[in-house]
Amino acid sequence: MGCLESLPYEVIMSKITFKEARDFLSKYQEKYDVQPGYRIFDLNIIGVPPIRVAVDGDSVIFPYTKPCHGTFLIRVREAADEIARLRGSK
Repeated sequence: MGCLESLPYEVIMSKITFKEARDFLSKYQEKYDVQPGYRIFDLNIIGVPPIRVAVDGDSVIFPYTKPCHGTFLIRVREAADEIARLRGSK
């Protein structure tokens, strides 16, 4: 199992709802809806479906929930492998 702390990530928003994350990610041209349990960077994404993940250039932006801390919107740059996996899942 992966660890968020091992990634070079940036927090875009914190302590948000799943709907707020989905609405925010709707503005990106390239976006994907995944099911709870989808693995990205070896992390399991949890939440209320559909869970939206967006691609912005070489970055992936996704909601990440830390139990007892809430849901955060995370950006990871230089994510070519994960972007290719997302694109291949459609």
